[in-house]
Amino acid sequence: MTIQLGVVMDPIQAINYKKDSTLAMLWEAAARGWTLHYFEQADLFVREGRACANSRLLNVFRDPQHWFELGAYHCIELATLDIILLRKDPPFNLEYIYTTYILELAEQAGVKVINKPQSLRDANEKFYTTWFPQYCPPTLITRDIALLRAFLKEQKDIICKPLNGMGGISVFRVEESDLNASVIFETLTRQSKSFMMAQSYIPEITQGDKRILLINGEPVAYALARLPAAGELRGNLAAGAKGVAQPLSEQDKALCRGIGPALREKGLFFVGLDVIGHYLTEINVTSPTCIRELDEQCDLNISHQLFNQVLSLL
Repeated sequence: MTIQLGVVMDPIQAINYKKDSTLAMLWEAAARGWTLHYFEQADLFVREGRACANSRLLNVFRDPQHWFELGAYHCIELATLDIILLRKDPPFNLEYIYTTYILELAEQAGVKVINKPQSLRDANEKFYTTWFPQYCPPTLITRDIALLRAFLKEQKDIICKPLNGMGGISVFRVEESDLNASVIFETLTRQSKSFMMAQSYIPEITQGDKRILLINGEPVAYALARLPAAGELRGNLAAGAKGVAQPLSEQDKALCRGIGPALREKGLFFVGLDVIGHYLTEINVTSPTCIRELDEQCDLNISHQLFNQVLSLL
């Protein structure tokens, strides 16, 4: 029987053909002969308690000038699918939460949703690291500017970021002598109306911000060290970092052994851990990337591993 795979993603015509991890997954699914159903968030709806979508059949190609074709819209119940990939990039906002509600209805009808909708709501990519403090640098999450000033005085050098961003957007390094510290705190907290994260600055960022991919709690054998561009502090590919593959260290493996079972229990099937030096800084659960870089540099097919594991759970 042909597997019916749905994917909820950002507009496919706007993805980066050379780097997009979702496209790698779709190539693998197509190579297996699976039927691909494409949705954007606006295509999803609920009628009489049933999760539905205005779907378009999708074909994908390994052609940088013509990597997809979409069929005509047709209405389907999501319960007719076998697997749904939720690959919508942040921001994690109310529309994202509503999307998880719709997909949770599909999950209750028997569809395997990657990642589990409830756990996507529970596991904010930055906040969820606080469940594993033994692996994290000194961290503060607050909207209280006085607490932030005290944390900066204690740590001397910190990284500040919003809780709902991605790609290094609005990430600031703040040193104790920085005259803009209060302005940064006020901006990120929206004048004490929004929570933000502050972490002690980790000097090993110059050696790269490592992305470790886990499939059902087990790590891929190689990590991608994202080396900041000249004059940059952010190890994000979207901010110009260079990705260099490297085997997992023993410390990386120990970290994965410590965190992997919790991810598996929560149904967080495909996850990207961000590690700087010895420290965990983020747990990416919405749409982890770096498949393409690791596949190319290490002769891997991570999507093949991913779908083999998914099939074992159907």
